Order: sequence, then structure tokens, then C-alpha cells
Amino acid sequence: MNYSCTAYELKCNECGKRFGNQPLSACPDCLAPLEVAYDLEAARGVFTREAIAAGPPSIWRYAALLPIPAGHQPDLPVGFTPLIKANNLGKRIGATNLYIKNDAVCFPTLSFKDRVVSVALANAQRFGFETVGCSSTGNLANSVAAQAARLGIKACILVPAELEAAKILNTQVYGARLVRIDGNYDHVNRLCSQIADEYNWGFVNVNLRPYYAEGSKTVGYEIAEKLGWRLPDNVVVPMAGGSLIRKIRKAFQELIYLGLVEEKPVRFFGAQATGCSPISQAVKLGNDFIEPQRPNTIARSLAIGNPADGPAASQMIRATGGWAEDVSDVELVSGMQELAETEGIFTETAGGVTTAVTARLYAQGRISPDELTVACITGNGLKTTDALAGHYPEERAVRPRLADFDAYLRELDGAAEPELAAIGGIHAN
Repeated sequence: MNYSCTAYELKCNECGKRFGNQPLSACPDCLAPLEVAYDLEAARGVFTREAIAAGPPSIWRYAALLPIPAGHQPDLPVGFTPLIKANNLGKRIGATNLYIKNDAVCFPTLSFKDRVVSVALANAQRFGFETVGCSSTGNLANSVAAQAARLGIKACILVPAELEAAKILNTQVYGARLVRIDGNYDHVNRLCSQIADEYNWGFVNVNLRPYYAEGSKTVGYEIAEKLGWRLPDNVVVPMAGGSLIRKIRKAFQELIYLGLVEEKPVRFFGAQATGCSPISQAVKLGNDFIEPQRPNTIARSLAIGNPADGPAASQMIRATGGWAEDVSDVELVSGMQELAETEGIFTETAGGVTTAVTARLYAQGRISPDELTVACITGNGLKTTDALAGHYPEERAVRPRLADFDAYLRELDGAAEPELAAIGGIHAN
């Protein structure tokens, strides 16, 4: 397929200075982050409902508003994941119009990070980087390693030493060089910034960050398209660095500007774990600045104590009339279980945070039951099975006889009945 892209370049958020296209993440003059700016007027003729519908069932159907270089021919079918009406979960938490955006099944590594990495590596190739890398809390490491392997690019991945074993394995299996750092994500990220300059490597979330972040817009595009080119009333998004929630809003704004959807107010709600909740706390305090925290949560994919996009995310959430909440590790595990038991979606710890926070927002009355609400699930539970250790003890083996099976069922039913009164949904938290 011939991908037609709208003209774009890097632009400073604060001073407005433009930088063309280069591996640069911050303005040298005012140190503000750079973002990709498009010629939206030129996009009117190519970014249409008809053109999108004619595209592949992947993020590349939106290529006209993604920063991919001319001549690039992406072939991985990344994204275009299900948007599911969550009737069963809704009944438990008091919601009648709740949807789940399920990136737990995103190709190829089962998280939304596959979207951003696809765009970042297209630009890594453009700029001639022979080695790519990232600082990661897990999902990004998996995606960079996998996609670099497919493209034949060397990869060096840096992660906190205490990362989940499954995520480390899911990086190593692709042949990437993995370096465990004795520190948290913020330590790792600072080191990667130094390495990027010293080694001239393409770090997707450092010197390629403006391009990388644009891949998140495709979550917003897909939500609108799968709702029949409508915008929801509310979106609930897990927050680590704070980029995803902002990019979903940017996608909605672009769709409104180009006339693909009818303009309406959309409220954005952020979800974090209490053990690492700097953006949530900023929202609650009404701050446009972030007070860094030392992460202490099993939701390691959200454990960024000093998020780069935190101030902008806090400001944006409050500007839309939204809110942010955080939940304990116990609550997020309940959220993982609740989503699996009601909708058959096995999410990682970050998704447990989103589910538990969504339930709390309904319980608080911040979201009305009939409002069209989308909760974003960003990763797969197979990567964080350690969070459920001890919750499902191994059952004893039953002899292959019908009488033994009948006796075992009676035993289970008898044990379950006294527990029924103690079972409650996460909405009670």
C-alpha cells in the first residue's frame, strides 16, 4: 500500500519554534518538550472517513496523520484492537454504557506500546540509527525488542532491576541486549538520556520521543471510528508518563477540526496506583507541577515517579472537567480479577488500576451510569501473573471416576456457599 502522509515537523510547546524533523525531544532554547505539528488543512483531502475505511485494519489506516517518513512501507498489522461493550462489568459497578478499549491483544507483543514503537522505529530508520533502545518498565522493552528484530536493527534495552520476570523474558527472547539497572525507572531514564548522546543511539522514548508519542493518537482514532465516528462522554486512561491520555485528546481534537466527528466535550480521567501517583496527586491538589514520588507499587508499568508529561496531563485533565484517582495494590488486583471474571479480559496490573479506578469514579458519582464511557486497557495479564500469586491455590487432583467427580463438586459447592455473603465488587472500595 502507498502511504500518503501530511506534511509535519517538530514544534516547541512553549515558544513555538520549529525544528523540522530530527532526533530531538526538547527545545534547546526553553527546554520545553517538542511535539509533532501537522499541516491540518492539507490533511482535509486525504484524512477522510472513506480513505480510512479503505485502509488496512491496523494503525496504518491513519497514516496520513502519523509522522512516518516518505517511502516508508510498514507491514506489521499493529493496533485496531477491539472496543467491547462491557455489560457484565457495568452491572457490577453501576454502569449502563461502558466500553473497554482492549489493547491487551495488540500485535505483536500484547500492549499499546506496539503502536508507539512502530512509529518510532520508522523514524529511527529515517535518521540512520544502527542501534535502538529504550528505558522501560516492561511493555515498551518487549515491543522495541520484537520490532527491532523484525527490522534487523540492533536493540539495547535498559530496565529497572526489579521488573517482572515475564517482561524480562519477553524482551530477551527476541535477542535484544537487556541491561538491568539497580534503580527505579527515573534512574534508568536519566541514564538513557546520557547514553543517547554518548553512543548516538536512537532511544524511542528519549531522542525519538516526539515521533514515538504520536503513535498513541491511534487509540483515540480507533475509539471514535469504532463508535461510528462519535466521541465518548468520558475516557479513563492509565497514566505512567502522562503521554497517552494527552494524545488521545489530541486525536479527538484533530478529528473535530477535520470534520470527521461532531464536536462535543469529552472528560478525561486518569488512573494511577497509590504507590506511584504523582499525576493523580497533582490533579487532586489543582497543581500544574509534579511533586516526584519514589515508586512503591506492584503496578510497575505505571511506576514513573517523575513523569515527563505529568504537568501537561494534570492541566489537561482539569481543563476537560475530568479527574484522577489512584488505588492500592490490593484494589488493583481485585480490578484484574473483576475484569477477567466479567468480560473475559485478562489484563496486567495497569489494567487492574484502570478497572478499579473506573469503578470508583462511578461510585463517587463523577461519571453517570448512562454516559458513554471508554476505559483503556493497555496490556496483557500474562505479563504480570506474579501479581496473582497465592490468589488461586493449586487444587488437588481427582481420580478419573464419576463418583469422585460428583463428590468433589459437592465439596466445592459446600465450601463456596459460606463465602457468598463475603463476596463484593470493587465498586464497594
